[in-house]
Amino acid sequence: MFPYRGTYVRHLGKSQAVAEANQVLFFNAAEGYRVSHPVPGGDASLSLAISPDVLLEMVPAKLLSNQSTPAFWRQQLRIDARTQALVALLRHSLRQGIAEPLEGEGLALTLVQRALGPRTSHAAGSSLGQQRLVDRVKLVVSSNLARRWTLAEIAAEVRGSPVYLTQVFRQVEGMPLYRYQLRLRSARALDLIDRYDDLTALSLELGFSSHSHFSSSFRNAYGRTPSEFKYSALGR
Repeated sequence: MFPYRGTYVRHLGKSQAVAEANQVLFFNAAEGYRVSHPVPGGDASLSLAISPDVLLEMVPAKLLSNQSTPAFWRQQLRIDARTQALVALLRHSLRQGIAEPLEGEGLALTLVQRALGPRTSHAAGSSLGQQRLVDRVKLVVSSNLARRWTLAEIAAEVRGSPVYLTQVFRQVEGMPLYRYQLRLRSARALDLIDRYDDLTALSLELGFSSHSHFSSSFRNAYGRTPSEFKYSALGR
């Protein structure tokens, strides 16, 4: 499951996973869970169903539990920027009716391989307390992507020390908090880009200081400008 809009929390037993555009979530067959929505506004995800034989062929063994039926033993991984771009490309192509069936299936397989690759994904490693702190930070940042949060403001929301939450966030997610927020903003642009003819308006809505700032950040993340991505995904 690739969330691309909004935020929710998936609860599985005593563990939880914050679902947003920087993550891929794994749902095993016949596995009970519940979902909560601490951030209002709804959510949307791209769902890919993988058969057991394909799962065994494509998924690294370390991500699967030793059962008669293959299943993921963890709830989520952080994906990289290019994986986000693949999610958007596949979704827009299917929605616009641009992709042929073979092309769509090929993109889906490429997406799965990249999302699970050891060099293109990140598994959080931390104590339960540290993970819950980072989850709270994610929910705060996701509640208003356009807001220019300060560390002091976020720390006040989660009732923690700015220095400590900065250190813990980098340890858990493998990147600084500011970059994580920037990635969420850019991913939101991938979602909305088909609705905007004026990309300057989109950049300002998402909290970028200018169109040039938006274009530079987008290109650094996805290897092309917003206009170039829009043309490749939508043909316009």
